[in-house]
Amino acid sequence: MPIGHGHDHPGYRLGLEFIELSSSFLNSLELKTEAQPFLNQLSRQTGQTVFMAILQDGDVVYIDKVESFNSLRRYKIIGKRMPLYATSLGKSLLTGLTDVEIAALYENREFEKITPHTIDSLRGLLREVELTRRRGWAHDNQENEVGTMCVGAPVYDYRSTVVAAVSVAWEMEGQPNVDIERVAGLVVEATQGISGRMGYRLNIGRLRS
Repeated sequence: MPIGHGHDHPGYRLGLEFIELSSSFLNSLELKTEAQPFLNQLSRQTGQTVFMAILQDGDVVYIDKVESFNSLRRYKIIGKRMPLYATSLGKSLLTGLTDVEIAALYENREFEKITPHTIDSLRGLLREVELTRRRGWAHDNQENEVGTMCVGAPVYDYRSTVVAAVSVAWEMEGQPNVDIERVAGLVVEATQGISGRMGYRLNIGRLRS
């Protein structure tokens, strides 16, 4: 049945929405495919759990997880949402926004004190995001879960746009001597590799002072 050529025809609008949704799905699929070897390697290098997430509707949305051992729990995290301000993934994703955009995002949102360490103000969040921009990686110091630390970094695409973030998480109990700087270096190395596969080139990307 012909859909018609008028811009006001509902079939036309549905077609555009379908194309947009499909494009988003394919981009996510490509990202996961390109990232998989780097996520696996990062988990092997650190012996820890690795996550990948995107920014969607003001939240962290998990799209992949790799553990140092095979686990069906991997699929339970897919699609789960977490606050941006309480995770290293979120802070990494927020580096792709300006301070004005971040402020607008939290104009009608509250900072829930998830743990005693959770950031509870816009000023505190902006300070953490700026620190993340400068050093290239973010730190979650028991801000989402007491006893758990995370280190994350952003992933860029060919437009030099932040499209995802990757993090490594570990339980502090039994692992009190994890070298955060070393883990951060490995996370950044992995995200640089994924970014390269997504078409990002450092020499034409945004340079930070």
